Amino acid sequence: MFIDETEIHVSAGKGGDGCVSFRREKYIARGGPDGGDGGDGGSVVLVAEEGVDSLAPLTHRSLWNAPSGQPGAGAGCHGRSAGDLIIPVPPGTMIFDAKRGHLLKDLAAPGERVVVAQGGRGGKGNIRFKSATNRAPRQFTPGDPGEARTLRLELKVIADVGLVGKPNAGKSTLLSRLSRARPEIAPYPFTTKYPNLGRVQVDLDRSFILADIPGLIEGAHEGAGLGHEFLRHIERAGILVHLVEPEPTDGTEPLQNYRAIRNELERHSAELGSRPEIVVVTKADLPAGEEVRRRFAEEIGHEVLLISAVTGQGLNQLVGRIAKTLQGDSAW
Repeated sequence: MFIDETEIHVSAGKGGDGCVSFRREKYIARGGPDGGDGGDGGSVVLVAEEGVDSLAPLTHRSLWNAPSGQPGAGAGCHGRSAGDLIIPVPPGTMIFDAKRGHLLKDLAAPGERVVVAQGGRGGKGNIRFKSATNRAPRQFTPGDPGEARTLRLELKVIADVGLVGKPNAGKSTLLSRLSRARPEIAPYPFTTKYPNLGRVQVDLDRSFILADIPGLIEGAHEGAGLGHEFLRHIERAGILVHLVEPEPTDGTEPLQNYRAIRNELERHSAELGSRPEIVVVTKADLPAGEEVRRRFAEEIGHEVLLISAVTGQGLNQLVGRIAKTLQGDSAW
């Protein structure tokens, strides 16, 4: 199950209390104070981990508690500090304070981490309070409580390339042909309910991550058809591949469908609307494929590719075009 938004409560561990103790040994008079300090409580840490692709594991547990530190003991023994509670999340997870609403951290890359709740410091034992004027101190300090907060986690998938287009444009089929991803494919719209990711190998040294974004409809920027849920996953894609069906099953006009999706992207975000785009007419095996491709190229003023994910026509050309477009990104 794919979950891209959830809310959890995290609580760091309490620090251990300091100890009040006095040395008592035979033949040693006036041994003095020897109470040790308490250990620090564990913190709650969120880590972006490669291979984790959903927030679903976090939904089965609403409260995450880090362990507390151990109290101090006699003979100057300090309590053991607790280990941190590590919670793995997918790269691309944005962490918000649910109460205040502000962004705490955007874990955009694997390995990035953030302490969301700091563990409490251990208390001081009475050995800390001895002095020339206070030789038998009975003071100690309790351990500090750990931080607690409610977090809202929002996932925006990390991909080099995002596939966009109307429902049933062939996005899932194309993803399955270019990568090892196995999204659900069926001959009806809205088969894809959540983004699917796949790695496309260009050559021995180069590859890119391709994301199949669920089909958009008009009004998506206002939330229609789970528009906000889908559109936010496109925001991290470096370039967009816009798939257009030459003979839509609902009888609509291909060019009109293209402009409708472009309008939704631009109204959702001006930056998203200016993202590099490769326009592709799918299902080249249909009679209208070449004619629609030619008409599109004339209308939008740049080259439009024609592919068939079923027969494999034009797929190598598409991968080459994507690779060439990504060359401008030095990180690729």
